[in-house]
Amino acid sequence: MEPIRVGLVTKEWPPHVYGGAGVHVVQLAQALEKLPQISLAVHCFGEERPDAIGHATPLEFRNSNPAIAAVATDLAIADALATADVVHTHTWYANMAGHVASLIHGIPHIMSGHSLEPLRPWKADQLGGGYQLSSWVEKTAIESAAAIISVSDGMRADILSAYPNVEPSRVRTIRNGVDTEKFSPNYDKSTLAKYGISGSYALFVGRITRQKGLAHLLRAWKDVPSQYGLVIAAGSPDEPGIGAEIAELIRELISTRSNVWWIQEMLPHDELTAVLTSADLFVCPSIYEPLGIVNLEAMGCATAVLGSAVGGIPEVVDDGVTGRLVDYSADHAQFEKALAHAINDLISQPELLAVYGVAGRARAQSEFGWDAVAAKTLALYEEVLGR
Repeated sequence: MEPIRVGLVTKEWPPHVYGGAGVHVVQLAQALEKLPQISLAVHCFGEERPDAIGHATPLEFRNSNPAIAAVATDLAIADALATADVVHTHTWYANMAGHVASLIHGIPHIMSGHSLEPLRPWKADQLGGGYQLSSWVEKTAIESAAAIISVSDGMRADILSAYPNVEPSRVRTIRNGVDTEKFSPNYDKSTLAKYGISGSYALFVGRITRQKGLAHLLRAWKDVPSQYGLVIAAGSPDEPGIGAEIAELIRELISTRSNVWWIQEMLPHDELTAVLTSADLFVCPSIYEPLGIVNLEAMGCATAVLGSAVGGIPEVVDDGVTGRLVDYSADHAQFEKALAHAINDLISQPELLAVYGVAGRARAQSEFGWDAVAAKTLALYEEVLGR
């Protein structure tokens, strides 16, 4: 039997990867390419790359609202998918390419849900009226897709709640994976010296967006003893408001402590694993997180994780085994108080954190390998194609 010709469509592709969805697509593509049953073609936004088919936004739309520009790019990608047997899209930015390709070329469209627009109302601050367009794109695609991949059981429940017209049998959970060879303990201390990091510290890594809950962590940190440091590897604010809020909160902390470090650029891989490995505790205070690849990356580096109990995080962080979970509350003061209490309890117990770290790496290796993710994805392709 001939290999399945898969058109994988993504906005993010190296060198322009800035979030967990982009990391997922890259590593999924690498795993799928190893399977002889698949012939993979990656279609991405932007310039041509040696490892993908790049699609530049049509010239007349390059200064448009980002949502309009995305749809215009999607139409160009859809036109290029005529020879695919199946199209697999990631995030709303790419969903319309899959939907239109399905209509025009008669091929099944599978979409991976990495987040849901109805659950991210703050995106209106970033996209303006484009948020209405992105929401329409997602709704249209998700209600007509041949299959929807949810990255966690929590995400699956959210999909069925947000889109009640979707037939539950079309929503399949295939959790994100992590490359535990790439994300493994890295004890090189030169990265810490480069950024002036010293002593015991907790770490946050992520984009500056309300979804990631960084503001809550920064407020909670005011109640953490000053002997414990905080490294914040965060940049690329979604919109000026959240960027200014985070900058001011960090300035307030730095004004009273010498052991708060803000790294605003995206860390190269080796530096990221070094900072992850040396951290006493990784903190993920998200208010919305379909799965949270960054937690898997920390676990791969044998670092204990403190996460908020939202979305798919409880499916990654085994509470009391690989780290700790804190219940999220819409009462932000209550959430920040609980976060500070958990940080103080954990960071004062280095032996326990070391135990959590070892267990976390073992869990990442055994439960979240990419080979298993690729095999499940192939099985879904075969199912929708009736093979």
